[in-house]
Amino acid sequence: MVTAAELTPHREHGHFVRFPRLDSIRNRIIAFAVVATLVPSAITLAIAYTQNRRALETKITQDLVSQSEQTARSVSVWLKERLYDLRVFAASEEVANSLASITPGRTAPSSAAASPTRNRLREYLQSLNERFTDYGQLMVLDAEGRVVGTTRDDVTPVSFPDAWIPVLRAEDQFVGSPYWDSVARTGKVLVAVPIKRADGRMIGAFAAELNLAPLVGLIRSFAPDTAGAIYLVEESGRVIAGSKGITPELLSRRMPDTSTTHLTAESRSSTRYAGLEGVDVIGTAEKVPQIDWLVVSEISSDAAFGQLRRFRNLSIFVVLGLLLAVAASAYWLGVIIARPLDRLSKGAAEVAAGDLAVDLPEGGGGEVGYLTNVFNYMVSRLREGRRELDSINETLQTKNEELEMLSITDGLTGLVNHRFLIQKLNEEGIRASRYKHEFSVLMADVDHFKQYNDEFGHPAGDEVLRRVADIIRGSVRPGDTAARYGGEEYAIVMPETPGTEAFEIAEHIRARVASEAFPGKKITLSIGVAEFPSDADLPHAVIAAADKALYEAKRDGRNKTVAANRKRVRS
Repeated sequence: MVTAAELTPHREHGHFVRFPRLDSIRNRIIAFAVVATLVPSAITLAIAYTQNRRALETKITQDLVSQSEQTARSVSVWLKERLYDLRVFAASEEVANSLASITPGRTAPSSAAASPTRNRLREYLQSLNERFTDYGQLMVLDAEGRVVGTTRDDVTPVSFPDAWIPVLRAEDQFVGSPYWDSVARTGKVLVAVPIKRADGRMIGAFAAELNLAPLVGLIRSFAPDTAGAIYLVEESGRVIAGSKGITPELLSRRMPDTSTTHLTAESRSSTRYAGLEGVDVIGTAEKVPQIDWLVVSEISSDAAFGQLRRFRNLSIFVVLGLLLAVAASAYWLGVIIARPLDRLSKGAAEVAAGDLAVDLPEGGGGEVGYLTNVFNYMVSRLREGRRELDSINETLQTKNEELEMLSITDGLTGLVNHRFLIQKLNEEGIRASRYKHEFSVLMADVDHFKQYNDEFGHPAGDEVLRRVADIIRGSVRPGDTAARYGGEEYAIVMPETPGTEAFEIAEHIRARVASEAFPGKKITLSIGVAEFPSDADLPHAVIAAADKALYEAKRDGRNKTVAANRKRVRS
């Protein structure tokens, strides 16, 4: 038998921490309702939050990796094209003859006779400046780095860094560090290629100030529309350009060493670090091929996970509100219940298991009937809520599909855009490699499109792009992917199609465009064709081979179709 003295310590302990006793039906119902609501809701919320966070992190990583990889490839192509132009300039006989005539130590005419040679060289460089606006000052230097001729003799030539000539000899090119040109009000970088004799010996260098402004538009085309940004930086962390522009302040900034270390250590995955603005960001980095530059694609953590945090806070609020509502209802039900209700308990268990088809029969008057009616009403509200949620989910799915379609479609032509084309090209490359199939890529460019724009206006030019896109869309097969590659360029990926068949389709498209009546003047296409794996064994290399064939068609006189292997040419 327990005495009063034995009960005293328990009462004193309970004076500070009081727990409700479960010896009444009311308290049991309240306790059951709270636990039955809180535990599943908390578990469901935790699982949903964890899964949504993982899915969101995966999607963010994929988007950032895709942006950085595509931007790095585009920057590499852009720089490679500029260096290719310089190599063409350097191979000119005018440059070689002028260099041989003016360079000290060679058998050359007198200084009075060398002056016309310098003038001719300057006129040649100035003519290149007028035709190729991506370059600032053009320079010809001898093998010791002395300036032989420039586009602007009255301007002090750009100073080269120490030991740049050994780099030029070893790598067959030189790319300096970016700097800000206060006169041109833009960022520039000094680039150079060697001038060689027929025997391969270097006799000089052809250098140019390369305008970095076009890189901003190139980077911006891959930048996300959210709070993200893409930066082009040197491996040392110094910023070159960004999707938000290029300024002298930006060129003078440098990413923290710890941030650069985190980015370069994580390959094809995202990492969190302190961004340029000092805020916490998530980003990836991709090295630009053939040069010590990095493309950093990042998004602020607040923007990336803001929606997830709102979902978490709203879910907690809903759970707490539901918990309060259930606890209040349970208290009221516990007051009026006088005896156990097996049928109601069974129905509640079915509902707790997720079966909302429960519909208890009327229990008559009194407390049992009233409780049954309340239970049936709650179940009906849950069913309505589920139907509303299903309707909302269906609407969201439809909207997401519409947004997905908009994100991969070019707004002017209705064809798919560059981003979707690259994704499709990579997928087709993987599939073709796995099953040993070939596929072909067509690169088409509207001839003299800039002249047409200048002569008839941009609205007329847009109409030409739309009509050419309609012709391409009507000429390809259902399984092919036709895209607007950029500007007046189009690209077509043709699965399981050999180069010969793709060449015939390209000829059909070219002939249709040439025969089409456009306002003002005739419009023609130059088309390059490349086959995987005969012309290239990597997806991006196939499109590069087709692009090279396209430029060969341009050089051959335009309105031509040229295959990458040059076995098929037709005009």
